[in-house]
Amino acid sequence: EAINAQLVEMGELVRTAMQDATESLMNADNALAEKTIANDLKIDDMQHELDARALMVMARQAPVASDLRALVATLRMSSDFERMGDFAHHIARLARMYVPNKVVPAEIQPEIEKMARIANGLATKVIRVIQTRDTDLALEVEVDDDQMDQLQKKIMTMMLDSEWKHGVEVAINLTLLTRYYERFADHGVTIARRVAYVVTGDLPSKTELAESADQ
Repeated sequence: EAINAQLVEMGELVRTAMQDATESLMNADNALAEKTIANDLKIDDMQHELDARALMVMARQAPVASDLRALVATLRMSSDFERMGDFAHHIARLARMYVPNKVVPAEIQPEIEKMARIANGLATKVIRVIQTRDTDLALEVEVDDDQMDQLQKKIMTMMLDSEWKHGVEVAINLTLLTRYYERFADHGVTIARRVAYVVTGDLPSKTELAESADQ
């Protein structure tokens, strides 16, 4: 339970990091970008601490069945959260690079803001899934991820339009940004699947989860 609580705490740090990174991006806020970059070290440290703690329990208590699955899943989920923190870090670094200018053109900002809202909602659900082991809620994370993918495709289509007027550099930056948000969501989905593994003993694929949701 203590390890699970620490995993939830790590998730909260990751969610806050993405919120701060997005705000620094939208407002060209250098101070907030610097804060996000610095706090990524806390997320990294927490991953190392969680992994060491889980391995210690495995070595000293030789857990079996669901307890062993939970500890193995913790090792994987801490890695996923660390990667999610890295994507927030990347967004903040990109924002810092262009201060006092904004990276995202005005007409694209609403779409990036939608991606950010999905990322925040998804992270919130993932944290709740870890707390409750609610496999039905885990299915909702899949839906959020699909919405994120659709937004990424929409923005790519906008950039490939013949009327695109912002040049190659902006297009590259937006390609990176959308990739960071999309991968953030992907790792959230992976965490939700790992919780399902702890509960059921099976690691479902995205297709299997979607079929279960349809039923």
